[in-house]
Amino acid sequence: MESPMRPWKITTAVAVIAAAAAYVHFNGEPAVLSGLLAKPADAAAPAAAHQAMPVPVTSVVKKTLPVYLDYTARTEAIRTVALQAKVSGYILEQAANDGADVKKGDLLYKIDPRDYQVALDQVKAQAQRNQASLEYTKASLTRGNDLIKTGFLSKDGLDLRSSTMQQGEASVAADKAAIEAAQINLGYTEIHAPFDGRLGRNQATVGTLVNVGGTSLNTLVQISPVYVTFTPSEGDLVLIQKARTNGAIAAEVSVPGDKNASRKGELTFIDNKVDAATGTIIARATIANDDRSLLPGQYVNIRLLVGETPNTLLVPQVALGSSQLGKYVYVIDEGNKVGMRLVELGQTDGELVAITKGISETDKIISGNLQKIGPGMPVNPQTASPAPAPAS
Repeated sequence: MESPMRPWKITTAVAVIAAAAAYVHFNGEPAVLSGLLAKPADAAAPAAAHQAMPVPVTSVVKKTLPVYLDYTARTEAIRTVALQAKVSGYILEQAANDGADVKKGDLLYKIDPRDYQVALDQVKAQAQRNQASLEYTKASLTRGNDLIKTGFLSKDGLDLRSSTMQQGEASVAADKAAIEAAQINLGYTEIHAPFDGRLGRNQATVGTLVNVGGTSLNTLVQISPVYVTFTPSEGDLVLIQKARTNGAIAAEVSVPGDKNASRKGELTFIDNKVDAATGTIIARATIANDDRSLLPGQYVNIRLLVGETPNTLLVPQVALGSSQLGKYVYVIDEGNKVGMRLVELGQTDGELVAITKGISETDKIISGNLQKIGPGMPVNPQTASPAPAPAS
């Protein structure tokens, strides 16, 4: 409900203003009215003129910065073998499951050994018979040597006994070789891991008849350590070769999308020629893969440490601005006014970025409110929190 006093107040205010206007008209003193009406606005103007935009300010960071070369790469297994049977027979047992991590010497497959055990027993029995025959011929030769002295044995008879003994010795030697061959074939009925690695998918189930040189039973790959292959350019090759003269080049591998996990290693191979079509060369690093999470053929990123750049100037990445002239930063100039510096960028280091040209070590960099300020504007500098150090 409207107050009954309000119309009376409005009428009174209008009457006062009209009276003042009439007074000015007839007495020629406009300054009185203009002073009354303009005084509040004129009083606020000086206060607005002295108000400056508060901006966070940070110092330029100076440090020795590592020089990295980054590439996309693929992992490769150091060793890969197809497990094949060396003897024919039926698969009796698969001792390791598909995809299992195995150690060198672990039993992987077993082929029915009965046929090969029988063959070994046969050659052993043959060796025992021939050994017994040899013992007899030796004794016969010894007696012949005594008889020939008394004339009861001819020279030809003695030579026959000597020949028989030598044939027996040869038979025993052949039996030893046959026993060894039979033992080897019996050993082939068990397939063991030739190195530490991981099995693939089984290709021969229990009961399958396998033959020598037939379909592989499975594959075994070594995945710890692992190769990482990449292709640096000719220009990068110069930097890499220079760095190699100072010692091994450290390498760090990361998986896209997994920023927390990185694996260490070193550059171990550079090919002996540059591909003329692409201007690149094949290089390879050997990377520790203790958790066996990297698999052959996987896409990864690799970073090589090829040197260091001392006295590098860095600023927060959030302090960078862009214009048609290029990248720039705002600095605090004399009188706390905004100055603009066009800059050239280097590599990043955590939340910082290297500046190769455009600033000095003593500059104070404005790191916030960039959209609200411009060159020449007065500002109120306030110390900003330092950027967090990059992870090592």
